[in-house]
Amino acid sequence: MNIEIGRGKSARRAYGIDEIALVPGQRTLDPSLADTKWQIGGIDREIPIIASAMDGVVDVRMAILLSELGAMGVLNLEGIQTRYADPQPILERIASVGNHEFVSLMQQLYAEPIKPELIELRIKEIKAGGGIAAVSGTPAAASKYGRAVAESEADIFFVQATVVSTAFLSTESIVPLDLTQFCQEMPIPVILGNCVTYEVALNLMKTGAAGILVGIGPGAACTSRGVLGVGVPQATAVADCAAARDDYYRETGKYVSVIADGGLITGGDICKCIACGADGVMIGSPFARAAEAPGRGFHWGMATPSPVLPRGTRIRVGTTGTVEQILRGPALLDDGTHNLLGALKTSMGTLGAKDLKEMQQVEVVIAPSLLTEGKVYQKAQQLGMGK
Repeated sequence: MNIEIGRGKSARRAYGIDEIALVPGQRTLDPSLADTKWQIGGIDREIPIIASAMDGVVDVRMAILLSELGAMGVLNLEGIQTRYADPQPILERIASVGNHEFVSLMQQLYAEPIKPELIELRIKEIKAGGGIAAVSGTPAAASKYGRAVAESEADIFFVQATVVSTAFLSTESIVPLDLTQFCQEMPIPVILGNCVTYEVALNLMKTGAAGILVGIGPGAACTSRGVLGVGVPQATAVADCAAARDDYYRETGKYVSVIADGGLITGGDICKCIACGADGVMIGSPFARAAEAPGRGFHWGMATPSPVLPRGTRIRVGTTGTVEQILRGPALLDDGTHNLLGALKTSMGTLGAKDLKEMQQVEVVIAPSLLTEGKVYQKAQQLGMGK
């Protein structure tokens, strides 16, 4: 139902993850029986969680560790790892600078040209370590480096921008990336994003993409919503794009994975996104808190280094445990940021969902007070959900 904003403008109500809750059904099951396996681009994974392609989150070591633990990490092909042969001193500088100097330093550091030989090297390093070589680039980078990525035998390519669509208008001097042609010519699966609407999601699926990323601006370090005023709350965005996936599957028989990307901090957030229809999630800040993360306790947005319009910031997330504790436990914290797999399995057990497809069908209610109801003492003492 549309709500009138004024005489000349009406709007549809949209919902964020914090505004909904999942309703237990008539059946429960032991969490050990919950099957969280999923497939993306023909790659089978035990855990439907992907680490974001951000320089403070994924490097070669993290990509390998996440693969070993049953998840996946995506390497940013336009970041520090492909601009500098030795990224460690650069990451130290980023972690040590003050907040006022941060953006200008980032613009300076990311002005260093991308080196194609480092793209090949990083992919081979991940593969040599037994990891899944998932990499990410903007449409411009995909056009420029796509062939090199394929020749380096990467496993999957994420084409990412704040917003990606199949109808891109450009000046005569710019030749936009033909997404359909790119998906057809790449010998590896291609994931496209980001989008937030049914129509764009459906059009992206028609290009031949193996998956789509859903989310504009909800990320912990992203400021696109503030800078551009653009976005749709994540629960509504995921549900709309999941509807496009289901319709496309009914029409073609091809199933395209929907990945909720951004704004997910706790196990509960992940559970609610899957209940809204997501097949998997992409998260950044929870993994930036890992002892092995390259950000040294910091997390920053992908568009932060933009030379003309930065749309990200650097946040201090600290270090709370190992990547294994964050992903598989045992949890050392009580706020839902550790043992994300355990949280998903326990939620599925509570809801009676045997697998992710059943999890996508559980009842959802509007519940804006879910995170505050009865939590007066936690809030006052800054414990648990009151942190």
